[in-house]
Amino acid sequence: MIEQRQLIEFFNRKVNEYNQPQFIAADPICVPHQFSTLQDIEIAGLFAALIAWGNRTSIINNARKLMQLMGQQPYHFITQLTGPEDPQLKPLFSFVHRTFNGTDLMHLIHFLHHHYVIAQQPSLETAFSDGLTANDDSIEPALNHFYHYVFNAQL
Repeated sequence: MIEQRQLIEFFNRKVNEYNQPQFIAADPICVPHQFSTLQDIEIAGLFAALIAWGNRTSIINNARKLMQLMGQQPYHFITQLTGPEDPQLKPLFSFVHRTFNGTDLMHLIHFLHHHYVIAQQPSLETAFSDGLTANDDSIEPALNHFYHYVFNAQL
């Protein structure tokens, strides 16, 4: 079994390796890094993370394409939707990254609209933090809460 000291050294090496500005350009994290407002960063980060399997170049290209489809203003795009038939949604139906498709994207767009507009939440943080208590020793309850919130939201 690995000793705690060895584990700390390992993670410190990884921090030094990856916590570098030059690493960002070739990683999907570059997509949320192009934004400055909290909500745009959250939305771009969520989508970049959700499609982050496969070739990194493909992930970055598709995440950027998705942001372009939302006019480089994902929060504004989502909060200004007038409903499920909004004509602005039409180009998003054709979005595909591996097995993530337009149907998946529509559910998440509608969830985000519900979260920010209907539930009037200022951040995605509450989608996680509402599932935490002071006694939790891991983030598992927060992740479970987020999952149930996303897939059980009354859209």
